[in-house]
Amino acid sequence: MQNPSLTDVLVAQQRIKPYLKPTPLHSYPAINDLIGAHVFIKHENVQPVGAFKVRGGINLISQLSEDEKRRGVITASTGNHGQSVAYASRIFGVEARVVVPEGANPGKVAAMKAMGAEIIVHGKNFDESRVHCEQLAEKHNYRYIHSGNEPHLIAGVGTITLEILQEQPEIQTIIVPLGGGSGASGASIVAKALSPPTQVLAVQSSASQAAYQSWKQKKLVESPNQTFAEGLATGTAFKLPQSILGKLLDDFILVSDDEILQAMVWMLEKAHTLVEGAGAAPLAAAYKLRRKLQNQRVALICSGGNASLKNLKMALNSIKD
Repeated sequence: MQNPSLTDVLVAQQRIKPYLKPTPLHSYPAINDLIGAHVFIKHENVQPVGAFKVRGGINLISQLSEDEKRRGVITASTGNHGQSVAYASRIFGVEARVVVPEGANPGKVAAMKAMGAEIIVHGKNFDESRVHCEQLAEKHNYRYIHSGNEPHLIAGVGTITLEILQEQPEIQTIIVPLGGGSGASGASIVAKALSPPTQVLAVQSSASQAAYQSWKQKKLVESPNQTFAEGLATGTAFKLPQSILGKLLDDFILVSDDEILQAMVWMLEKAHTLVEGAGAAPLAAAYKLRRKLQNQRVALICSGGNASLKNLKMALNSIKD
């Protein structure tokens, strides 16, 4: 696996352009007041699948060989990555299979089915689903799509940061949620090539710290995976994203699940935006770092809006009188 470059991201932008429009980058006075900074929210929640990963899915599936298309693809996902693969596979006429854990977000599962993907339920969490997925890929000779160790996925989602800096080149800090690490890797590649002073910060739940601990210890480690926020829920770090993050990421922040739930409420209340846990995590991190971010121009990547009713109720019930 080669680390993708800025050139790969620029090519990806042209490749996905016929299928996806640039997403909005909005600033909200109430969010600015909350953080004490000029905050821009990158609305990946308005993508056709409700999340950022569709960029990588289209970039990867569009480049499959004829043999890979014939064999079909399989992937493991808690939802958004699987939706991106299903959506892109439908566009390019490829059979797709997605292995999901028991209790996966029902809205995301229904969406993947509606896009024509075969859904295989296996395992109590993402990591168990991923192992089963790899076994099925080997047994049936499917083209396995790893959720992190795929250069085309990283280049595709790197177009988010490309759009941010093309529209607001004076952004000083970009905060991106991290589960597997493709989004943070793509952001780091683009920011460090186009705007070296711009700080890229990753945020993960303290209830699922595998990527954070791997980045901190400079080796791949496993960690308990207990967050409610499925977009952040990985118990094992991935080699390719970690190799990029280890060189380019400026800092890594942990926030609690309670802080993420509060940020979901703030996004509803102050930005009139429905987000899932991972999509709210950058706002939770910005609030935690608000003294450091005073008067800066800050971009928050709102990675997705596919909140389950269960998680939305959790967020609303967390409101304190």
